[in-house]
Amino acid sequence: VFDHNLNTTHNLHKQKPITTMRFSSSSRIATAQSAALLLWAAIAIASTSSFVLQRNAATLMQNRWSLSSSNKRQVMTATTHRRSAPRSSSSSSMLRMMEEIECDVAIVGGGPAGCTCALYTSRADLNTVIIDKNPAIGALAITSHIANYPGVDRSMSGAELLEQMKSQAVQYGTRYERAQVFMIDVDEPTEENPYSKVVYTPDYTVKARSLVLATGAMGRSMPPFPGESEYLGQGVSYCATCDGAFYRDSEVLVYGATGEAIDEALFLTKFASTVHWVTPKDVAKCRALPTNIECNAMYDPELLETLLEKDNVKHWNKCRLKSVEGDASGVTGVKIQRLKQCQSEELIPVEGAFIYGAGGGSKPITDFVQNKVKLDDKGGVIVDENMETSVKGVFAVGDIRNTDYKQVVVAASDGCIAAMSIEKFLKNRKVIKVDWIHK
Repeated sequence: VFDHNLNTTHNLHKQKPITTMRFSSSSRIATAQSAALLLWAAIAIASTSSFVLQRNAATLMQNRWSLSSSNKRQVMTATTHRRSAPRSSSSSSMLRMMEEIECDVAIVGGGPAGCTCALYTSRADLNTVIIDKNPAIGALAITSHIANYPGVDRSMSGAELLEQMKSQAVQYGTRYERAQVFMIDVDEPTEENPYSKVVYTPDYTVKARSLVLATGAMGRSMPPFPGESEYLGQGVSYCATCDGAFYRDSEVLVYGATGEAIDEALFLTKFASTVHWVTPKDVAKCRALPTNIECNAMYDPELLETLLEKDNVKHWNKCRLKSVEGDASGVTGVKIQRLKQCQSEELIPVEGAFIYGAGGGSKPITDFVQNKVKLDDKGGVIVDENMETSVKGVFAVGDIRNTDYKQVVVAASDGCIAAMSIEKFLKNRKVIKVDWIHK
């Protein structure tokens, strides 16, 4: 794979057989010079290849190279970008450098904890970036009305309050990016590399001096479906943005009756020949009643209508996912069962299965952390009184801590404490600076 992607131009395997010849003294000198030149060129090619491989190692990790037996699934090269670096156009298969964003504070998650933290760090003149997967699927975003947040009218929805929080942080200088984070690195800083906290997304890499984990606790707490774990990375995915392009002109299935599932299914319509959307709830009823409060709390009626109007979307209403089927090549289909009248199971032939919770859960979302920080026995990130984790310079705020007090005001408080701790940490203060004046 590496040789293919680097597109090296040497063709050593095509060399002609060597024939025995007599050389004069001058010919032997010329031959030796040529051999030395070839050796130098080989070393240069090897060095360049090693450099490119090192710089693109993180990018290659995110790609899942798997082919179906019918060869319909497309194998893609990692296309990356880097600011201030020219884009190579010598070959379409060349690996290009991923864009790198350097900042003082990187915050993964755009809920009330993350936005509050960003507001305070930005006001402290710290370069801050929020990386948010989807602003519409968090615990606050799906809350229909906020009645217990101080100073907020009880008629305000959670989505409206969250938008105000995000806008306020952005006004003070926060950079807001929407992306799926699939991995982090939390090395110790050095004089040569103070930006030692790295966040990886499919589109770019964020390098920061400090990192805040604020992804909440809406993860699925239910056990995996039969075959789900077995084919994870071989057709089973939880991120259409990351993996959707692998299924160009193929049939895929999206399971879940949530706003996240709708967003992911809409994205997949750009690539898949058919998107089978399977919902355990009666979505057709919500479609007939667009003003229903319960339905509106789950997803946007306009997005629902947009999805169902797509020519390449087939909706399986009120169906339960039973199992993911496959073989050595990966996923080959998904078995479902219609809830009405306990009908027999049906097999939908697909090459990709994107599975989302039926209505959210309460499990801390830490899959991208990959045990880089210590977790408690329930999956929550362990922090001290300053919201700092087991790794220096890495903080965790909000429901990802698995706190029993899952309230907006508590999440906002966590964000404030972390931000003030970060300001002290980055500026080497001995005490917390209580108040900042933004100029």
